[in-house]
Amino acid sequence: MNLQQIRHNDTLREKLASEYVLGTLRGGARRRFESWLRDDAALQRSVAEWQERLNPMAEFAPPVAPSPQVWHAIEKQLDLRSVRINQSRKSFWLGLREDLAFWRGLGMASTTLAAILVTVLLTRLPEPGVAPASYVATLSDDKAQPVMVITGDTKRQQLTVKVVTQQQVAADKSLELWAVPKEGTPRSLGLVAANGTVTLPLPENATPASVPVLAISLEPKGGSPNPNAPSGPVIYKGAWLQI
Repeated sequence: MNLQQIRHNDTLREKLASEYVLGTLRGGARRRFESWLRDDAALQRSVAEWQERLNPMAEFAPPVAPSPQVWHAIEKQLDLRSVRINQSRKSFWLGLREDLAFWRGLGMASTTLAAILVTVLLTRLPEPGVAPASYVATLSDDKAQPVMVITGDTKRQQLTVKVVTQQQVAADKSLELWAVPKEGTPRSLGLVAANGTVTLPLPENATPASVPVLAISLEPKGGSPNPNAPSGPVIYKGAWLQI
């Protein structure tokens, strides 16, 4: 792969830019990308756009380090100790250690970001006959615990809100979904359930380019009396990303 191939392949450009920002592009591939990045203004814009999409996550997702038991389980599952003993496969072991160090470093990042990565990977592999989602967001609470996964289907013009962590909501309260634009006031996208899956209309202008964040507020029964803003506290939020 060379710089000319990247310049004339928009899909490859976006893929490399996103992996670079997320930290999953590493080693020699990352160094080559950085050398191309210095002299390619279009590639710099792609990286800047991905950084802008993910920056909202830093506002509410504190770093969380996995416990030592997690890494012990990974080492056991990959059988790394037996690889260490086998000196004839020393180079292979070094490669695995490098990978393990990478995942440890990635684990220091937000658990919300990790949830988004998993969601993106899963939505890129739809079931046969099911159109893939165009947009995705993982909404988390103030402890960075994923609560809802929201996908947007531009062909069907619908949002699918799936609760992944069961919630308890009082009978006199409702959960309301909001699009938080780069400029202007928030826009209500409808009421959602505390459990299960809900389908809502997807407005044409609710794209990640104009709406970088989705949020859930706790409202009186029936929703906020103010159509331009939540009246109750915002309890979940997450970056709205294009797949």
